[in-house]
Amino acid sequence: MPHIAYAAASESFTRLYRYQHLAALAGWDQATMMPGKGNAARSAAMAELEVLMHHTLTAPDLHVALNAADNEALSEAERASLREMRRVWQNANLLPARLVEAQSLAGSRCEHAWRTQRKGNDWQGFLQNFREVVALAREEAQLLADASGKSRYDALMDKYEPGMNSQEVERIFGDLKSWLPGLIRQVMDKQENEKAIVAQGSFPVEAQRALGMQIMGVLGFDFDAGRLDVSVHPFCGGVAEDVRITTRYREDDFVQSMMGIVHETGHARYEQALPRELVHLPVGQARSMGIHESQSLAFEMQLGRSPAFLQLISPLVRQHLGDQSAFTAANLARLYSRVRPGYIRVDADELTYPCHVILRFEIERALIEGDIEPEDIPALWDEKMMAYLGVDTRGNYRDGCLQDIHWTDGSFGYFPSYTLGAMYAAQYFASIRQQYPDLDARIAAGDLSPVFDWLDANIWSQASRWETGELVQRATGEALNPAHFRAHLMARYL
Repeated sequence: MPHIAYAAASESFTRLYRYQHLAALAGWDQATMMPGKGNAARSAAMAELEVLMHHTLTAPDLHVALNAADNEALSEAERASLREMRRVWQNANLLPARLVEAQSLAGSRCEHAWRTQRKGNDWQGFLQNFREVVALAREEAQLLADASGKSRYDALMDKYEPGMNSQEVERIFGDLKSWLPGLIRQVMDKQENEKAIVAQGSFPVEAQRALGMQIMGVLGFDFDAGRLDVSVHPFCGGVAEDVRITTRYREDDFVQSMMGIVHETGHARYEQALPRELVHLPVGQARSMGIHESQSLAFEMQLGRSPAFLQLISPLVRQHLGDQSAFTAANLARLYSRVRPGYIRVDADELTYPCHVILRFEIERALIEGDIEPEDIPALWDEKMMAYLGVDTRGNYRDGCLQDIHWTDGSFGYFPSYTLGAMYAAQYFASIRQQYPDLDARIAAGDLSPVFDWLDANIWSQASRWETGELVQRATGEALNPAHFRAHLMARYL
């Protein structure tokens, strides 16, 4: 018996995916190659495309098809697909096209201006666009909250991490805050007697790029289905069939670009390995942003900063950047495990990184709930940076509250995904190590198949077949357990 309604709904989502393909590549170009004077026209075109996608999701025929498909004799996999289609449909139908268009335009304006305002340390200039972004995000949050019964912030967070809520995040982060500061101090004291040789630059961008491309190859990136470029803020974009990753370079510090590339390659491998026969449907796409960040952090933190992996790539670093004593495997391991509180989240070490995320979560939740206004952010930022990391950011907006791109387009509720992702990644590697006791030796010898095979079988190939909790349970045998993250940090740093 043909599933006529399910097929009709799938056809609508296939059309949506093709629109998303164009939107993703237009957004990538806007962030990497587009000349500045093209922004107004590009923003209008992208807003028009957002409205077109919204119309696809709110068309009456799709609603009819989804309801009729409920009564068809679908397989378990098709039921999961229908569940994911309905989730996307429901979120879209709570928002008017007017709001979707306004958010797209406001986000494009704010992000484009942010690129120069950040360089100029211009918080007041940034505020002029940012107030509108916040107002529209609050409007969206209220509409979603009214329909779901969630808080405004939880309603936004649910877009990125379905099933998670701020109460649970606060519990997890509260536990982190109870032991992480002490561990940071303990490790910093220990490392005072562990001298690391600082690499002597400069390191030409072309040499760094060549090194990064070779490491991407080691990590299994498919260059026939993606590329590497430069942007103000590193990201992974495009679509599964054409993944675009970016990094940024500093000629006095190769560490930033190299680990940025490893991080974004983790995102890219997830996208490139999603099931091709389903990638045009929500069930064939990434499960959540927490799961997506778990892939990048599995690559960067669990694998990329491990002594075994650094032993593997040490010859490549010397080949591209010069044969100096700083590039021995042992010294690279000391450099890449150095714990030092700093301004910039994306450059933070593995121990201080969660503090950056907690700070942003606390500020953005208060902002969306209306407890603070955009004007209040710098003072709160300064206070929390000093409290959590002992870093003074007063007056330094460039390296403070202007450093990230996420808030410029209204992506409130995303930041918890980073630390949830780090916890998922630690839990994956606990399972991988249990299955492969000789994992480190195999990595050092250049055999990364235990990591890739496990991730492919348990995460990549599963896409959104299972809701997040069940996906993690099936993969590791238990629900999210932050104890694995703590155990990993203790083992690596003490």
